[in-house]
Amino acid sequence: MEVLLLNDDTIAAVATGLGGAGIGIIRISGKDAVDIGNALFVNPKEKTLSEALSHQLLYGRIIDPGTKKEVDEVLISKMKAPHSYTAEDVVEINCHGGIVPLRKILSLVIKAGARLAEPGEFTKRAFLNGRLDLTQAESVMDIINAKTEKSLEYSVAQLKGRLSQKLEELDRALVGILAHMEVNIDYPEYDIEEISYEFVNKEIHKLMKIIEGLLLVAQAGKIYREGITTAILGEPNVGKSSLLNTLLMEDKAIVTEIPGTTRDTIEEYINIQGIPFKIIDTAGIRETDNLIEKIGVEKSKKLLSQTNLVIFMRDISQAVSPGEKELLELLKNRKTIYIANKTDALKKEDCKIPEPWIPMSLLKEQGIEVLKNKMVNMVYDGTVNQDADYLITNTRHIQLLEKTKTSLENAMVTMKTKMPIELVSIDIMDALESLRGITGKAVGIDIINQIFKNFCIGK
Repeated sequence: MEVLLLNDDTIAAVATGLGGAGIGIIRISGKDAVDIGNALFVNPKEKTLSEALSHQLLYGRIIDPGTKKEVDEVLISKMKAPHSYTAEDVVEINCHGGIVPLRKILSLVIKAGARLAEPGEFTKRAFLNGRLDLTQAESVMDIINAKTEKSLEYSVAQLKGRLSQKLEELDRALVGILAHMEVNIDYPEYDIEEISYEFVNKEIHKLMKIIEGLLLVAQAGKIYREGITTAILGEPNVGKSSLLNTLLMEDKAIVTEIPGTTRDTIEEYINIQGIPFKIIDTAGIRETDNLIEKIGVEKSKKLLSQTNLVIFMRDISQAVSPGEKELLELLKNRKTIYIANKTDALKKEDCKIPEPWIPMSLLKEQGIEVLKNKMVNMVYDGTVNQDADYLITNTRHIQLLEKTKTSLENAMVTMKTKMPIELVSIDIMDALESLRGITGKAVGIDIINQIFKNFCIGK
């Protein structure tokens, strides 16, 4: 891992959302944080921030040093290094949460010697100062962006270091294998190569099982983190927008009896049994001369290649049209749920709906729960352990785990062909480097910058 030079300057940013709120927080981190706080803060009992205990709130006011005017009534605290979020000296100013006081106080903090923090720089400093590893740092944004309680639960577990602990176990095992191999390389006169091959092969098989287990639940991790992109597809006026409104329990899409009402895709997240589904109501696919509707139809067709799940709807009271036959052909090799809507329009003797079609009447609110259960079952496919206390949720982690696995497979092939043990150790080193790329033990500053630039300012 290349040398990472820490900035020795002091950074500041608004740590809460801009807008009308009861409280807003300006966070300052760095060696001058306390001095900057002292320069702006006045306590009625003339107590300074320097004199205050760490993690103690002080009441007072922020004063503009240039004009001596009072800016806002505040509560201020300091957190002495290393017992803070960034492991540096941190000062937090709790003021009123309007845009004007937040911006005014932040501008005074910057005039006093701080600079505006870059996106994710507070968390980046926590990582560089050793308070968090990279998986924990990345979980901060996962917590902020959590779409369901379940995704929040897994993100919090990752922040606590549960995934890090599992990866650390793998790290120690790989280091142990390399140490064992070094004995053979450094003392060839003892002729223990056969014993080394047997030991290494056995240990690699153990590690492969652990990695395969992590990768098995990785798909579920991506689901909880990113959600399942689900397109509602069908011809115009079969009930797609009504289904979206029913799932969302609000009138998000305009519903009329006029075919082609939905001209563009409408997207919204819903939570079903802890799984976030990104539901997309598409424009009805049909031949049309309307230019705007044509564009919507083309977007719907392109969307097929980007979806995880399709809900195909048709009006069961009507005969199958040529357009529907074409759509059904397009969906043959895709994960699809088939909905036979408007069963309320059928005569009693015609109500037998063959599988895999789910009978539905949105008018009578029938079939919705069956659909929700089917959506959840199709996501899990019986392969996900829902009771796991950690999941791999990040695409970068998955790719590096797969690289680790590939390197271990290469090591087994090298041993099978009776190549020198020095060559086996190269594959093991590659595996260790890939694994350490997940936690940040072996990752360059360019990768680190790429990860943290996606954070919000103030985090």
